[in-house]
Amino acid sequence: MPRKNQDLCDTFCPSALDFAAMRAKAEEVAGLAEVFKVLGDETRTKILYLLAGQPLCVCDLAEILGLSLPAVSHHLRLLKAMRLVKYVREGKMVYYSLDDDHIVNLIKEAQEHLAEEWR
Repeated sequence: MPRKNQDLCDTFCPSALDFAAMRAKAEEVAGLAEVFKVLGDETRTKILYLLAGQPLCVCDLAEILGLSLPAVSHHLRLLKAMRLVKYVREGKMVYYSLDDDHIVNLIKEAQEHLAEEWR
């Protein structure tokens, strides 16, 4: 008799796997969802991508993205809280840059993946 749902197991066999080891493996990625939530916003991804090229101030980012200063500041606060961006104060100016290159590597990997789908 064929199964009604191909995604379900025919039998439940918990002894076949080391569930404790599998749970520990799943915990290795705990917290990553927060990073992906931050990247899930296109504006924040654009900000990170722009900052990968050079440090920029809030007013430069606002002009490039066509957003208000408060909107850009809000996004930068979230990015700073996730330790994705850092800033340097030069007099009255504050310049933002990437905290490190890991996040831009993620963006580039996603771009490559997206490009593969379109070919």
